[in-house]
Amino acid sequence: MTYQVTIQPSGHAFTVGQTESVLEAALRQGIILPYGCRNGACGSCLGAVLSGTVRYPGDPPTALAAAQNAEGKALFCQARAASDLVIGVREVEAVQDIEIRILPCRVARLEHLAPDVIRIYLKVPQTQRLQFLAGQYVNILLKGHKPRAFSIANAPHADEFIELHIRYVEGGLFTDQVFHQLREKALLRFQGPLGTFFLREDTQRPAILIGGGTGFAPLKGMLEYAFEIGWRQPLHLFWGVRARRDLYLDELPRHWARANENFRYTPVLSEPAPGDAWAGETGLVTDAVVRHYPQLAPLDIYLSGPPVMVQAGHALFLKHGLDESRFFSDAFEYAAVTENL
Repeated sequence: MTYQVTIQPSGHAFTVGQTESVLEAALRQGIILPYGCRNGACGSCLGAVLSGTVRYPGDPPTALAAAQNAEGKALFCQARAASDLVIGVREVEAVQDIEIRILPCRVARLEHLAPDVIRIYLKVPQTQRLQFLAGQYVNILLKGHKPRAFSIANAPHADEFIELHIRYVEGGLFTDQVFHQLREKALLRFQGPLGTFFLREDTQRPAILIGGGTGFAPLKGMLEYAFEIGWRQPLHLFWGVRARRDLYLDELPRHWARANENFRYTPVLSEPAPGDAWAGETGLVTDAVVRHYPQLAPLDIYLSGPPVMVQAGHALFLKHGLDESRFFSDAFEYAAVTENL
């Protein structure tokens, strides 16, 4: 049995089977809804069920608060249709013409950026190029194991290599291989590009970009793309880490700030080390944002980091006037199973 799903406000419609999620069915039929992790952890695919009912294979996803569930909200990456549906969600049209592919690649270079962060440059075959939007991610495919998702850290115009920033995860299968076994010239496969976290160009609004840890990676790609195309609106990057040593590419955004009048950079340390001699912002990076911008309504917000950070940031920003239609997030799991960075 199949059901019909109608999207508001666009009026677009598609069919969904009983065993597939609403998101899976939409993607299969060329309709791109917002999504990130696709496992119910990030909340990027949140929308409203305006008519009809949905169900979940198990318990409601972790990113769906009880209050949101009671209000008729749903996470469409997990929700299954139990009837015909009318849903309220913004569509993403800019990714429709980009083909999701599975490509072989070779590890061209490995760089230790910090004790627990490695930068990998992947090279696809000479006759291939990966078309993607700044901020999207790829799945590294491992035989016999679930894919591992990593954000693309370079901009589309600089696509000779696919750049990934990988943080070590204790007990993580892939990160353990990366840090202890992976060598240059090794062969891998990936699927991509994936995700709807990318820089929106349909705006004249200033943008705030907030990264936690290696959540800096997709923001790096977005900013390099923005500078390349001559982006004129104000841009402000907040990068939150524990200690100074975790600002693994700190000089890069400082260079951007010197070279671009419309760009500001604010690093934030949550646990400065005794030797850091830190005089800058401290505490949670999301708190630093609202100290600088108590009223967020006029701004576009891009937030990338662990799910708990994204969820807490979203709740905090709503209290400061966040326009949800201009909030874009990319949440990843620090977990041995998913290793999403």
